[in-house]
Amino acid sequence: MGRSIPAKQSPARPKTTAKRGPNKSGSRKKKSNGKGGKNEPKNLLRDALLLLLEWGGLSVIGMGAMVLLLGHFGNRFSGTDVFGSLLPFGIGIFGFIIAATLLLSGWKRLRRLLKLWSPILPAGLVAAVTLTLLCMIPGNTFTKAFGYYRTLVGGKEEASRMTLAHQVYAAYRRLGNGQVEKMIERAKPFDADIEDAAKVYDVDPDLLKGLAATESSYLPRKSEDGGHGLFQITQVPKQVQREVDGRFDVKSRDLGSSRYNAFLGAATLQHYLEEMNNDLFLGLLAYNIGPANGGLRFIMQQYGATDFVTIQPYLLKLPRDYPIRVLSYSLAFRIAREEGKVLAYEEGDNAMTIQSLGIPGL
Repeated sequence: MGRSIPAKQSPARPKTTAKRGPNKSGSRKKKSNGKGGKNEPKNLLRDALLLLLEWGGLSVIGMGAMVLLLGHFGNRFSGTDVFGSLLPFGIGIFGFIIAATLLLSGWKRLRRLLKLWSPILPAGLVAAVTLTLLCMIPGNTFTKAFGYYRTLVGGKEEASRMTLAHQVYAAYRRLGNGQVEKMIERAKPFDADIEDAAKVYDVDPDLLKGLAATESSYLPRKSEDGGHGLFQITQVPKQVQREVDGRFDVKSRDLGSSRYNAFLGAATLQHYLEEMNNDLFLGLLAYNIGPANGGLRFIMQQYGATDFVTIQPYLLKLPRDYPIRVLSYSLAFRIAREEGKVLAYEEGDNAMTIQSLGIPGL
């Protein structure tokens, strides 16, 4: 009966501490798991960026290939003959679709292998291939193909644009470098006013400079027919006059002021472009005719003409060469700004370079 020792030798505390040990370590594991969870958003962001880079590169390659192939197919097989044009073009498109499908299927398999090595490899390979192709394909080659592609898709509208464009290129060629360089030099004191006006009225500044060159040759004066200043302002639509006057105080509303004159010219051109549904040729023609006798809109209604194409037969009675002269000078200003000098159209590859720059406003 004297042996009560076992009760003393088996205290509950050691067992309690033994049970708490795993709980503490378990809580530590949960904390470490929590830290690991914080890294997951970073991995998701990285994966999203890599996927964006990969599919962006594939899209650039795909769109570029489509423009090149469709453009050249459209030019090579242009015509209405079934066996000589339409059928070969259709076969070419079908072949392009099959080739694109096979390449995407092959890329899907290759992508899995690359991801086993590193998740960065697929996006890196696509980016490298895209940059290599961009460097390897000559700019003129793509410009030609894009031109063919626009002709293929643009239809009537593109045909009108190309007709006008080549008239402008021919007029620019006739200008001569010496004449253009003098015009650009005379324009420099008025550049700031013209560019401000162009910005306010959302008109291409080179187009506006070409308009001033045609109207006054950058020799502001009052002409015999009543024109004033840089843009030879005569009659201005009433709503245009009110809008521009609202931007100037009474003392500044002087037609001899290059700034006021430039704002009137830009606002008037914008008005006629909107009236002619942004048809550049008709907008410039309307600017030249002005609001007298109902303006160009009334003339077109009288003839039953609706656009650049349908007005052509009646241009013997209208200043046909005016829009062409404006755009040839506008092109000269763009070339000088982009290339740092005036280029002779017929020398070397200048024709392709000039065409790639595009005609202001067109």
